[in-house]
Amino acid sequence: MQIITKTDDLSALCGRLAQHSYITIDTEFLRENTFWPILCLVQVASDDESAIVDPLAKGIDLQPLFDLLQNENVLKVFHAGRQDLEIFHRMTGKVPTPIFDTQVAAMVSGFGESVGYDTLVTKLAGAQIDKSSRFTDWSRRPLTERQLSYAEADVTHLRTAYKKLAAMLEETGRENWLTSEMKILESPETYFIPPQEAWKRIKTRNNKPRFLAILKSIAAWRENQAHQQDIPRNRILRDEALLDIAGNPPKNAEKLSHVRGIGKKFAEGGMGKGLLAAIEEGRKVPDDECPVVARKAPPAKGIGPLVDLLRVMLKMRCEENDVAQKLVCSSGDLEKIASEEEPDVPAMKGWRYEVFGRDALALKAGEIAFTIQGKKIKVINL
Repeated sequence: MQIITKTDDLSALCGRLAQHSYITIDTEFLRENTFWPILCLVQVASDDESAIVDPLAKGIDLQPLFDLLQNENVLKVFHAGRQDLEIFHRMTGKVPTPIFDTQVAAMVSGFGESVGYDTLVTKLAGAQIDKSSRFTDWSRRPLTERQLSYAEADVTHLRTAYKKLAAMLEETGRENWLTSEMKILESPETYFIPPQEAWKRIKTRNNKPRFLAILKSIAAWRENQAHQQDIPRNRILRDEALLDIAGNPPKNAEKLSHVRGIGKKFAEGGMGKGLLAAIEEGRKVPDDECPVVARKAPPAKGIGPLVDLLRVMLKMRCEENDVAQKLVCSSGDLEKIASEEEPDVPAMKGWRYEVFGRDALALKAGEIAFTIQGKKIKVINL
């Protein structure tokens, strides 16, 4: 087991890894007390070797690793790599490319939705993952042999899983099925939400424009504070407090201190002043510039049963094609297909159209129907 703690050793490792067509990669990080994840380990492997890089080692420069992640001649293989990719994007401003996510590949290869790494490894590599170190504190040093073995296993078994999934995709001609999903993961926009958009993550039933304008302003203030102080959003203010403030906006520190979760010290200090300024900014937004969120209209009469029939068709076609329903069509998109003349949804394009979209439109147009033969549902042409 290689433990890389020096820049020269990392540079030599990355030089060797760059000679391969692909590498497997994973990270261990902590995020409980910070807004941005703290990178604690990076595990990498090629067909010839595996290594664990210690980003917390004194004096180590990770630039050789970052250069490798941008090497377009080397495919970077992750499993459920969104958080790993977010870390590298945060550290370098770039997303590793090209990439292959085995969780997504498994979804188009008959392994169900969001299959876990240990399950995939058991099925494809015949190995058992020791889960005892999964929730360990990866920032503590020295790490134990058990911790290091667990971390290394995240990339060594991934080699077998990747090879078998890649072969399955080639055999079935489904390599292009991953293209759109990988483009999403490779897009920098996937990993950064502008502070002005942070309010959209907060669940509320109040859609009054002025309420939303104030919520948008104070949510952006909280987001910026969380970024600057590098602490979780809820350590600044909980969502419930933001909703309370947006619904009954206080005009001074005394009123602000009455909000649940906000004390006098907070209200009268710099944070309170900043929050009050954000509230006032939301108050001053012109009426015609306030956010508008239309209430979702109840489905037209008859649409509900049609959605149910479309869901049956989706389940049938996904089972026949060994692909996860989640990847083909969402519940919201099923409603659009049922209610709109020309639904602009992914299921109406590319391979998704071939798997499900064409039949969905035919069912909606009354050109096909269901019947039962034995214990199976069959599709018949009308």
